[in-house]
Amino acid sequence: MADITVKQLGVEDWENYRRVRLAALQDSPAAFVASLEAEQSESEEFWRERMRRSLRLVAMVDSQPVGVVSVGAADEEENAGELFGLWVHPDHRGSGVATELVRAGAASAAQAGRNQLYYWVGTENGRAVAFASGYGFRPTHHRRPMRVVSEADGQEEIAMTLPLGS
Repeated sequence: MADITVKQLGVEDWENYRRVRLAALQDSPAAFVASLEAEQSESEEFWRERMRRSLRLVAMVDSQPVGVVSVGAADEEENAGELFGLWVHPDHRGSGVATELVRAGAASAAQAGRNQLYYWVGTENGRAVAFASGYGFRPTHHRRPMRVVSEADGQEEIAMTLPLGS
């Protein structure tokens, strides 16, 4: 198996982030609030601003981007971070890429002084719930309608949380 490295992207890396984000939207459109059509037409300034808002991490295998995740401030609690936008290329699912992205995201959140990390998961997405649970995330009482589908269909997301620090 090839080595997985995780790289933190800066504002100047906006084009690299754009490429992997668009690949994620193309591969898994139902997993994201945004659409490929909307984001592929966005300006450079849109992408630069997005890079400023949250930490962006890209997983690399053989110098090729194979996964992405973002880390930002959580709405649920002060001093909490939120992991979002996790995506792994289909050819690399189950190979440890997601684990390395979450590990790097959790370390970055802890370094930023966050005491816990939230990760919203669809209650019907057994694979994502199992992955998060296996990593150490635990379910909370926080629930919300799925943001990627109509709120009228009744599907929900649950916030899972991972304690950070000692």
